[in-house]
Amino acid sequence: MPTLLLVRHGRSTANTAGVLAGWTPGVDLDGTGRAQAAELPARLAGIPLATVVSSPLERCGQTLEPLLAARPELGPAELDERFGECHYGDWTGRPLGELAKEPLWRTVQDHASAAAFPGGESLRQLSHRTVDAVRDWNDRIAAEHGPDAVWAACSHGDVIKAVVADALGLHLDHFQRISVEPCSVTAIRYTEHRPYLLRLGDTGSLASLAPRTDGPAPSGDAVVGGDTGAPAPAPAS
Repeated sequence: MPTLLLVRHGRSTANTAGVLAGWTPGVDLDGTGRAQAAELPARLAGIPLATVVSSPLERCGQTLEPLLAARPELGPAELDERFGECHYGDWTGRPLGELAKEPLWRTVQDHASAAAFPGGESLRQLSHRTVDAVRDWNDRIAAEHGPDAVWAACSHGDVIKAVVADALGLHLDHFQRISVEPCSVTAIRYTEHRPYLLRLGDTGSLASLAPRTDGPAPSGDAVVGGDTGAPAPAPAS
């Protein structure tokens, strides 16, 4: 099955202001976020991408602009609302410092599977829709481009954390233990039997994920687009 590169959008004006943006329209990348996005094409250079999918929110589209300009054959990105931010309902647009005083805050942090945002969706619903989206796109891309295809999806922090938790077999209550920085890339190789987390919140070079041209990868190396795309089992100790 394919390899997914989950790109979190670059730093936004809401990130800088400490506000929970949710689906608020008009939230753009700030200067740092635009600089992060400008570095994305070089970081992904050499990695074959079959498709680019995006949350419909502006900050994700802006993050992908430099990549799609550098690789026009990939554009335009496919928009999928299932990769959109959590619907935070009445919490949308409020300062994080203020929300931290709400009784629901501790539930969100410690018992996410029980958290439902007033006027919005629950974190269970977020997890279900995003994991379903990944599986649907994996099937589609495998059918169109083959099982070793690589694709990218630009999304949001809580979305990416929910997908990673599912890939690792973690209960949703543990997903707040996962951290993904703005414009980081998280790589998950899906196979018939299990997913493999190849990178988590990587903000540096991704060159080692490119297919090798100098022979097979050393034992234990996970390379996208390779024969198996999964790490070799570690030697028994």
